Parts: sequence; structure tokens; C-alpha cells
Amino acid sequence: MTLSGNPLLGKDEPAPAQLFNADGRSPFLIAGDHAGNAIPRVLGTLGLTEADRARHIAWDIGVRDLGMALAKALDAPFIYQGYSRLVIDCNRDPVHVEAARANADGSPVPGNAMLTADELAARVAAIHAPYHDRIAVELANRAAAARPTIFLALHSFTPTLAGQARPWHVGILHEAGNTRFAKALLAALGARPSLVVGDNEPYRMDATDYSVPHHAYPRSLPYAEIEVRQDLLTSPTSVAQWCQTLAVACETALAGNAGSAS
Repeated sequence: MTLSGNPLLGKDEPAPAQLFNADGRSPFLIAGDHAGNAIPRVLGTLGLTEADRARHIAWDIGVRDLGMALAKALDAPFIYQGYSRLVIDCNRDPVHVEAARANADGSPVPGNAMLTADELAARVAAIHAPYHDRIAVELANRAAAARPTIFLALHSFTPTLAGQARPWHVGILHEAGNTRFAKALLAALGARPSLVVGDNEPYRMDATDYSVPHHAYPRSLPYAEIEVRQDLLTSPTSVAQWCQTLAVACETALAGNAGSAS
């Protein structure tokens, strides 16, 4: 146990759950599961090169900046965590085979190759559980105050995967639960002829996902998982442009589904 009370993180290392724009008053609550590529000091580099730590395998490039900008634009809180998805993937169930990958898009992750159950449990206790507990507390507080909530899970995706180009500019993921907002957001983005919008592309929401099913489904919360292509988030200007695009689309979808927030 470290002096911080966290089983893996030193007292000078960032907390696993960060809250930006805590006083945001809109119905939206934004979450960023993969908003950074930090690795706890005691884990070294996980055997990764600096180049691999900067790749999409380690984090959702651009999401932290986009999340903060969108939080301001929508007047919404943004809860995010900044440790690499290769330490522990906060959008996976801790027992899922992809929770701590030993290989990611062709790159070995030596620090995960011989991971024991106890070592995995320490990462869950240090990062995964506190992050999701913080989201749960925020949702409980909003429910207690009778505040409506629309849960937005914000992600980004690599332009190519396994040699295949991915043409979508943005994708909206949805499956079960209260899908009205996700479908309205799809329609709002799809109304822009310049955008290639993926409906459950480049990924489908399925049993692999954790955050939306864990937080939104049991509460019947309207939600959307938003995926923006990473090469479109390479500068402050492009982040600002995508923030405006998503903010307008979210507001349009909300206006068309005034009764969907709960």
C-alpha cells in the first residue's frame, strides 16, 4: 500500500479519476475511459517503446482535449482517467481477456505477458474500480437531485487497423437500453453531407464494452458512445471544429428528444 492509500499509485501520481467542469449544469455527463497514456511508476514502461506508448494502442488520441472542449461547450462534467488502456482497460470488464492485453495491434506488451491474477487485481483496485466508482457517485448524486442525465462515452479510433482503412469520420455506438438519444444523434450527424457517419462503426457495441452497459443500461439512461477518427483530432483547431460539430449535434438530438433524459 502506498502513502496515497492506492495499492499501485504513488502519492504524487495522478488520481485515476479526474473531474473537469464539475459544476456543469446540462443533462450531459461525459466519460473518457482512455484519455491518457500514463503508466504507474512501479510498472516501468510495461516493456513498451516510446513509439508504442504514443500509438492508438495505448490510449484514445485526442479524447482528453476534445472532452474538455465539449464539456465547456455543453456545460457538462467530464470524468476521465489518464492511465494507459494497456495498464487496465476501463472499457472492459476486469475479467475480459482484453482487460490487460499481452499484444495490441501487432505490438507485444511484455509487462502483461505473464500477468498474475493478483497483479491484475491490483490494477483493477488502483485504476478501474475508482474510476467507475467516481462515475457511479456522480450518477447517484444527479439522481438524488432529480437531475436528468444523458451519458456520453467519448472515444477515438485509428484511421487504419490491420491494414484496412476506416472511412468514417465519426461513429455512434449503441445496442441495448435506452437508445433514443443515440439514434437521434446519428440522425443529427448524418444530416451533414460532408460527414461519413458510422452506425455501430467502426465498432459495434456488444459484450466487449463495459462503461455504457455498466452505467447506462441498468439506470435506463439515454446514452451514446461517440468515436471520432484520430487523424481528425491532431491540432487545437481540429479539436475545436469537432467540438462544435458534436456540440451542435448533441443539442439538436436533445431538442428532438426532450423527454428522453432521465
